[in-house]
Amino acid sequence: MAILSAQEWGWQYAARSTPAMSNISCEITQGERVLLLGASGVGKSTLLRAFAGVLGEDEGTEQGSVLLNGMPPLNSRGHVGLVLQDPENQVILERVGDDVAFGCENLGIPREEIWQRVEAACDLVGLNVPLNHSTSALSGGQKQRLALAGVLAMQPDIIALDEPTANLDPAGALALKNALTKVVDATGATTVMVEHRVELWWDFATRIIVLGHNGVLWDGAPSELPQEKAIEFEKAGIWLPHVTQPTQLRGKAGEILLATHQLEVGYPGSTATLHVPNLEVHAGEVLAIMGPNGAGKTALALTLGGLIPAQLGKVVASEQLCGTARLSEPFHWRSRELLSRIGSVFQAPEHQFITATVREELSVGPRALKLPEVQVHTLVDSLMQRLHLSDLADVHPFTLSGGQQRRLSVGTALAAQPAVLILDEPTFGQDAATWLQMVELLSELRDEGHAIVAITHDEALVSALADRVVSVGGAHGLD
Repeated sequence: MAILSAQEWGWQYAARSTPAMSNISCEITQGERVLLLGASGVGKSTLLRAFAGVLGEDEGTEQGSVLLNGMPPLNSRGHVGLVLQDPENQVILERVGDDVAFGCENLGIPREEIWQRVEAACDLVGLNVPLNHSTSALSGGQKQRLALAGVLAMQPDIIALDEPTANLDPAGALALKNALTKVVDATGATTVMVEHRVELWWDFATRIIVLGHNGVLWDGAPSELPQEKAIEFEKAGIWLPHVTQPTQLRGKAGEILLATHQLEVGYPGSTATLHVPNLEVHAGEVLAIMGPNGAGKTALALTLGGLIPAQLGKVVASEQLCGTARLSEPFHWRSRELLSRIGSVFQAPEHQFITATVREELSVGPRALKLPEVQVHTLVDSLMQRLHLSDLADVHPFTLSGGQQRRLSVGTALAAQPAVLILDEPTFGQDAATWLQMVELLSELRDEGHAIVAITHDEALVSALADRVVSVGGAHGLD
């Protein structure tokens, strides 16, 4: 008997003129391990949220039906544990232990049992911090572990995961896979997962369901996927194991635009710091910065971008980058000076959205620079075309898929045409086609003389694009 089922299901977001997806029919039985695959923006996350019963009526309208054990998911709370695409949206309480315990408390689990479950769940996912540790002080990868620990502590019948390894380093991703495998082997829980790192999960899955906007494109065991279908899906941008990567693209380093001196970085108010080797950021070059979760890479990105102060040492801009700015340290620049010189893309893309449409979001930077309105329109139209967002011009940024939000966030930085781009996980949430387009776009920007700093766990991106790689972190990284 099906534990989950969708019958001719579809969803129409209130803010869009076309359905997110329609005519989806499938049945999932107890104990299956299902990978939901599909191109970026096809509706994978929407279907996962429907299974978990968290699509609100104010967000849109539903066609067909989704059932959990024969009943609407809204009537079966506690049976599905959902790990969201952006772990920031799943942090509720101030302390790690309390946050992991939150779901159990809502289910009425006895107090003594709750804390046993909390400690066991944190151990399973490798969240090695004290239970009274501040959730706001966790890195993106640690917050992803936190979200999974909260779900595992509830011991749900169904574990639904939306790109659970997106913000994890390779070792952390493998550890998470091993932890999840151990849990489902022991409990028989059903697993439904959206994931782009399919090579890691291919041997875990017992079934793949390939989704299109207008129905299921293929459904079966991973080993049974026909070669002709695999070729068709790869052309459509769907990640599969061993998708062909582009040939290595390399730039030619120019003038130094940013340099660090005896730099230590950390979040304001925190005593944890990361010592950074002296760095030079060159025009016409891609510098990749890698390291384990919690090492302090995002704090480094914010410091290089002039958004938070250095704890010790300094970041210095060249005369060419400074231009008319009176001070050489970017942190002391005015916002307009920073906007036209260093563009930053945050790890969580929605943290930088401030308007109600994609078009308006891309227009903010150029208008702040007081560009003529005709030039603003031309620049924004060009960016939307390059980032495959033209059809979404009038859509609210918060209703975009994770991959679309990432492309928009990169676009907002590009719109001000800065000389230096600081990108925190630039390929997060991309399908194979949009990933390649992002690589080609960054390559073009490098060839035009931009300096690009990419904070990333994406080894394929580094292999394809990086001119230099710097590894940071260690025993004294940021927690």
